[in-house]
Order: sequence, then structure tokens, then C-alpha cells
Amino acid sequence: MLTIRLSRIGKKKKPMYRLIISEKARDPYGRALEILGSYNPYTKDLQVKEDRIKYWISQGSGVSATVNNLLIEKKIIEGEKVVASKPGKKKAGDAKATEEKKEASTEEVKEKESAEGGEGEEKPTEEPKA
Repeated sequence: MLTIRLSRIGKKKKPMYRLIISEKARDPYGRALEILGSYNPYTKDLQVKEDRIKYWISQGSGVSATVNNLLIEKKIIEGEKVVASKPGKKKAGDAKATEEKKEASTEEVKEKESAEGGEGEEKPTEEPKA
């Protein structure tokens, strides 16, 4: 599937991005099918080929969440903004909450086992043969 997405260019600590169209599984820094524009995050300057973007979207290509939000912001396409997920570490509060849930579930399991096991159900022991 073809996707319109950002490809980073520029120096260290000074990113600039190209809007490219390429296969979704392909490396964004490799060869692109077409370069559709550029974006500078410092000046918020977006330069795009509107007609080509509309053409590719009409042909059924997908748009990444960030590019979708940029295009809607500049009124190139219509629609609602999408929440772009950021990959990263779990927050400390989230980690504590998951640990508490695990502890609570293990306590419940132990209580159930003790209630079931206390009613006289014992495991048979094997007798050694002489």
C-alpha cells in the first residue's frame, strides 16, 4: 500500500522533513516514488504540491497521522485531525498501576486456591514399591 509520510533530512539537531510517497513497508530514507514537498518544524513552513497530493489520495494511498494533521492545518485536505501516537517508554505512574493490578490479581487467585484446597481435596501420594 502506498503511503504519504515524512522522511527526515537535515543536520543533527536541525531536522527538516520531505513529504514522500512510497510503499508502507519500505524504508522512508530509501528511494521514494515521488517527493511531494517539504516541512520545516522550526518555522512551521509547509511547501507541498497540492495537486499531486490530492491525486495520490484519490488513487487510494494512505496518509500518516502527522502528515494528515499538517495537511488539515494548512487546509489542503478536509477532515478531522488524528491523534498521532508517539513511541516511547511507559510512564512511572502507568508502571505502578500495572504492578498494583498484577498484585491484586495474584492475591485473588491465592484466595480462590485456598478456598478450594481447604475443603479436603488432597493430592494422592505415591507409595514406593518395595
